[in-house]
Amino acid sequence: MGSVAEFDHPYVPRDLKLPGFVPNSLPTYIIVGVYLSASLLVITAVWIGSGRIQKISKLDRTLMCWWIFTGLTHMILEGYFVFTPDFYKKTTPVYLAEVWKEYSKGDSRYAARHSGVVSIEGVTAVLEGPFCLLTLYAIAAKKSYRYVIQLAISLGQLYGTIVYFLTSYLEGDNFAASWIYYYAYYVFANSFWIVIPTAISVHCWKKICAAIQDQDQKKTKIR
Repeated sequence: MGSVAEFDHPYVPRDLKLPGFVPNSLPTYIIVGVYLSASLLVITAVWIGSGRIQKISKLDRTLMCWWIFTGLTHMILEGYFVFTPDFYKKTTPVYLAEVWKEYSKGDSRYAARHSGVVSIEGVTAVLEGPFCLLTLYAIAAKKSYRYVIQLAISLGQLYGTIVYFLTSYLEGDNFAASWIYYYAYYVFANSFWIVIPTAISVHCWKKICAAIQDQDQKKTKIR
């Protein structure tokens, strides 16, 4: 009976050992709904607040919304995962633990504490998260380094997400409980950190190149 209970979880592979596993206390719609509602609330607050900044474009306001969203996601959500290895054992409804129990249905490497996933999330939570908030400030204050820092973080996010997908592929890409969880959590949820950082990288690349070209032209005229 002990060996059967040891594998009593919803994840794949079925023989994944998670001693002490406790099922979710909250239903999926509440877990996802709270996350989306909290994210929308924060984004709305930043959008309204950024509107009070003089001579700021709608694009920069949109970027500020992205950086607050992704920064808090990295620091709070992913940070909890990194520093709470026993989240799947929580017997009381700790919301962040509920999130990772649910997300693990799309990628059981999180419940299994896969070293590659923990490493990627650790760097993301500790380094990229705070720098995202610094980027928010840089855009709001119109700092000269705002394009450089956005490019750097976006490339870091792209690198981390690509490695995340690649390691799964090389290990068989069989960590989802069903195709619904696979496409909803593993593919769709993570696709934002491919599409948006790519767009931001292109935008910042153009801005940096234009600034350098303008500077070179001014030096040529002086000569």
